[in-house]
Amino acid sequence: MEKPLCVAFDCDGVLADSISSWKTIHDHYGTDSGELLSQFMAGELSDSEFMAADIALWKEKSPKIHRDDIFRAYSGCKLMEGAKELVEELKDNGVYVAIVSAGVDLYVQSIAAMVKADDWIANGFEFDEDGWLQDEGIVRVPSMAKDVSINKLIQMIDCPPERLVCVGDSSMDLSMHVEGSTFIGFNPQRETAISAFKNAGIPVVNSKNLDDLRPFLGLND
Repeated sequence: MEKPLCVAFDCDGVLADSISSWKTIHDHYGTDSGELLSQFMAGELSDSEFMAADIALWKEKSPKIHRDDIFRAYSGCKLMEGAKELVEELKDNGVYVAIVSAGVDLYVQSIAAMVKADDWIANGFEFDEDGWLQDEGIVRVPSMAKDVSINKLIQMIDCPPERLVCVGDSSMDLSMHVEGSTFIGFNPQRETAISAFKNAGIPVVNSKNLDDLRPFLGLND
């Protein structure tokens, strides 16, 4: 394939070895968002409503949550194998590397810094001036409308869709697949993702090593 000008990665489950940066906080506080996720996937909750409901669950366990508490929840998270090396090789080949995530900005920012991505965007939290978590989240990347961020990205860097590759692990990430571009499924874990990728007819890399993406990114030896 022709070398891409831009590769846009999802974060959770792709560059980061975690199912969800939201679930990590739920695990930290011992809460379960399974029912909320089902309602969200069914279109019964908006992104902002889903985020506020998540925060409410955490605050039932701990009424006052500080920004530092969120950082502590992420202390054990790590990169997917091969993440640093792949991003470095892409950048050495003149490829613009971005992260487009519906995850938590505090987490995504740290992953972006670790792999030295060129740009990133994610959802996040509101904190007061003393660092205490507020009740509403900030929606920058609607989970099922990532194409909005993708289109802004390729316009910003003047990249034709044909030279764009997006990589994601969930059915919602398919919204990154703008017309003319290439989408690669990586490490899908949920049945919904496996089924959606199969129905979409896109290539899927069933691996937890990002080195296995190289042949799909024009990095063949």
